[in-house]
Amino acid sequence: MLLIAVAFAALQLTAVTGRASPDTKNYLSYALSLSGEDRQAAGRLAIGYSCASGQHAPLDFIPWTSRKAAGESEEQCVRRLNDSVAYWSGHGNTSGMTAPFANQRFMAIFEARPGYPLFLVPFVTVFGPTWGLWLAGLVVALAGSLCVLLTLRVAGASRRAGLAGQALYLALPTGTVAMNPLSDGLSLALGTAVALGCVLLLRDRPRTGAALVAGGLALMFLVRYSQALLLAAALAGVFLAWSGWLRLKRRGSAPVLRAAGLCGALAAIVYAGAHLLSWPMGQDSAQDLLTHHYQRPDLPDPWPEFFVQERVFWSAWIRRQATYPVLPVLLALSAWALLKRRSAVLPVALAAGAAGLLNQAGHPNLDQLLGYRLIVFVWLLPALAIPLLLDRPSTGTAPHDASRDPAGADEPSDTTAHAAPAPAGDTPGEVRHPTSRS
Repeated sequence: MLLIAVAFAALQLTAVTGRASPDTKNYLSYALSLSGEDRQAAGRLAIGYSCASGQHAPLDFIPWTSRKAAGESEEQCVRRLNDSVAYWSGHGNTSGMTAPFANQRFMAIFEARPGYPLFLVPFVTVFGPTWGLWLAGLVVALAGSLCVLLTLRVAGASRRAGLAGQALYLALPTGTVAMNPLSDGLSLALGTAVALGCVLLLRDRPRTGAALVAGGLALMFLVRYSQALLLAAALAGVFLAWSGWLRLKRRGSAPVLRAAGLCGALAAIVYAGAHLLSWPMGQDSAQDLLTHHYQRPDLPDPWPEFFVQERVFWSAWIRRQATYPVLPVLLALSAWALLKRRSAVLPVALAAGAAGLLNQAGHPNLDQLLGYRLIVFVWLLPALAIPLLLDRPSTGTAPHDASRDPAGADEPSDTTAHAAPAPAGDTPGEVRHPTSRS
């Protein structure tokens, strides 16, 4: 585990900067304001970091560096952004924690995400913007990978499967997004903690599991509340459907039903919290897309045009996947794992993937066609499912107690199949017959 983490950190040293996106300056200025800088000074420092980062040309063999704007020098970038700040300051954007890089209605989107700037404060205060943002991204990436490893191990996967999950998480776009100085990586790491909590719930560890699920979604609410809502709703939907299937099969479904109830209640709380705080909701997101960040008048009824954009985006996305079929191949392997293995981690991974698709569906922006950050939760599905294919299904087992382990999770061992049988109760969810042989 440590070797994988050290290797990942060493690779990330190839691009300490050069990762900033247009939204990075918003989060950075918010964090600098929280650390004690006044709004104007925070804006200047954020502009300086963003423009300096933009001068690092893309490296073909390093996928996480591709931000340079052709033909714009650092001085031109600084001048353009300073002019923008001056313009919007003179047009009403005079309050808030973020610098006035755009109109107040657009900046309200970032004001409603205080969790990531709060997380950044100690890093940028001690190490400055460049190294602080890089170290924050590294911590987020490694924390998410550790949660993936623990999720697989708690679900009964072997050590090699757990390490494969950790490595996959860091190697796939999940690792890339985690290292980018944006809120998506922290949201993703908290999502992996929620996944771990769900597996603990299903493995009859209700207190620890419920605490992780509730705590993870509460923190994600402060980071990206829309993603927290979609993840909680997707988990509730998958668990509810699964409990219905178990009841049809006359198998115990109590742990699954409890998990569905918890996630459903948390989804309702997230929605109510965002509504009570008057944070931007779905209607605002649609208007943001169709009015170019509220720079044009609102549409009286945005939904017909929004669904046109949906059709355009997903048609282009499917063509893109057919041309570069990395994700389709990984999803096919994940589907194989779903069919060939029984594990508590699989429905959780399926719900995480659904949450990623829903998040992208809420932002059908062609500018994001080549990116991963909005749909990044989809990549959790292969990171959690494919490693299970490294373990052989258990054989020679007595019928398990479905009410205790409704997933029917496999309990692969790191020893050989001819090892001495464990006494009943030594391995949760599995009882071996002394006479069984592989």
